[in-house]
Formats: sequence, C-alpha cells, structure tokens
Amino acid sequence: MQMKELGRSGFTTSEFIFGAGSIGGVGSSKETLGRGITAEQGMDRLDEAVQLGVRLIDTADSYAGGRSERAIGEWLADRAPGDVLVATKVGNTPRGTDLSRSHIERQLAQSIGRLGRVDLYLSHAPDPSTPVAETLEAFTAAREAGSIKAFGVSNVDAPLLEEILSAAESEGLARPEWVQNSFSLLDREAERELLPLVIQEGLGFTPFSPLAGGVLSERYLDGRPVESGSRIAVAGDLFYAGMHSPENLKRVGALRVLARERDISVSAMALAWLRTHPGVTAPIVAPSRADQWKAVQEALATDLDEAELALISDIFSPVGR
Repeated sequence: MQMKELGRSGFTTSEFIFGAGSIGGVGSSKETLGRGITAEQGMDRLDEAVQLGVRLIDTADSYAGGRSERAIGEWLADRAPGDVLVATKVGNTPRGTDLSRSHIERQLAQSIGRLGRVDLYLSHAPDPSTPVAETLEAFTAAREAGSIKAFGVSNVDAPLLEEILSAAESEGLARPEWVQNSFSLLDREAERELLPLVIQEGLGFTPFSPLAGGVLSERYLDGRPVESGSRIAVAGDLFYAGMHSPENLKRVGALRVLARERDISVSAMALAWLRTHPGVTAPIVAPSRADQWKAVQEALATDLDEAELALISDIFSPVGR
C-alpha cells in the first residue's frame, strides 16, 4: 500500500484508512450503541489493517460513547505500532455540536487519556453557535502545545470551508489541512463545489461511507433482503438514508457487470473508483469481518483506465448532470 501526502500537513497516510466507528456501536448514536463489533473484534480488525499496510486509524470521542477510543487505546498500548497515526474527532454531543474552545480543550484531554495520544484531530460537524475563529484558536493552540500534530474538518460544505480558510488567513491562525466528508459512487454531492475547492486549496480529502453502508456490494442484488445486523438494518435511516433504493440497486447491478469483467467484487470496483479519483487522498474503510478486507486488497490491485472510469461515471451520474 502506497503512502500519500495528507494535504500540506507534512504527514502521510496509507491509501486506505481504517475507520473504527463500529467498535462498540455504529457511529455516535445511542440507538446503535452495542450494535457494532466488540472491542475484541475491533482489535482483530486493527491487526489485519496494519498487516495490510494501513497506517492511519480514524475514530471520534463520541463513537459508542467512548468505547471506540478506549479499545484503540488498549490496542495501541499492547501493540505499540510506532508508524501508525491516530485521528479522532471532537464536537458531537447528546445536545448537538459543540466546537467551543473550552469543549475542545476538555475533550482533547479526555481523548488523549483514552488513546494515549492524538496525532490528527478533526471537528466532527459544524457548530453554528460558535464563531469559526474560536474553534480555529483552540486547534491552533493544541497544535502549538504539541497535543496534536495537525487538524482537519468533517461534514462541511464549500461555503463553510471557504469561511474557515478565510478566518484562518485573516486571524493568523492555523488552517485545516484535510476534509472528511461522505463520498461514494452513490453520494457524489462533494464533486459539485466542495472537491474543486479542496483541490484548489491543496487540501487532503478522506471520505467516509465509501460503500454506502454496504449497498455498493453484491449483498442486496437479485432481490436479496436486508440482513439483520447489517449497517442498513441497524443504521439505514440514521446514516444511509435513501441509499438502499430500487434505482440505486439497479445501478449497482450495472456495476457488477463491469466488476465481473475484471474478476473482482462490486465493493472492490467501488473502492477502486475512489482510489483513482483525483480529489481523493484516502478512503476510510471499516470492515466488520476479516473476509471484507478482500475488497480492499482487490481495489489496491485494480487500476481503472479512462474508458472504465467513463462507464462507471455514466452509471452513477449525479442527478442534474
């Protein structure tokens, strides 16, 4: 697995990032607490990720009420992988988003206590009640103190990113060096305004939900029902609304035809498309089972040509294009 520059942060990431949002639950919701993979299973997935070449782990202080961070902290303490970076996010609370300086300072201390260290830090979502400059001041202070090495932003749109970058420049503060948003063949909204700005500003882009909760796979084709315990069953309405639809499954069926020509899975083809995308630095993948790493391995070995990319883009052409 190759290493790629993470924006202008001075740090690199592997071509794929391991997302630990399913350890102990699924994401930050109380409704999905305990419905992900266990801490022991999470440690197995972390071991497999490193063996494959993954060198960046992504989590958040709110995932499974802190269970994700604690499991990763135990794994880091036990395995001591010196070349693996750890990223976590701040801002999600039961009352909404809080990116005030006091909240960031408090939560960063807690995350360091759970994980042992925080290399890369991200805002989890926008906070309309806190001035952008105040949030940037908190991240800048943390970087200057050595508590973090670099920071990014998640779940932002182009206008907000422009505001953040402008505030950093005008106030003489550090700026975020990468963006983490949802992006996949079934969610290409970022291509309209966000990704052009990301590319223009030399930022990194580390998309989550690259397989749209498993819809970009064979598991729901040929009339197969939604499986109990799957991401769509557990968190479809929360995180993957509209993904599991007849129209999308028809598109995935068309992608399967192309994947079979390559003798790879649908998931691998979807990940290979992301890996090839000029705006993408490294997608975040979150296998819950050991066998699901096969799609990542196939994607790493698949270089799509211009004709294939055009066919795929046509199948998943965003509405309005």
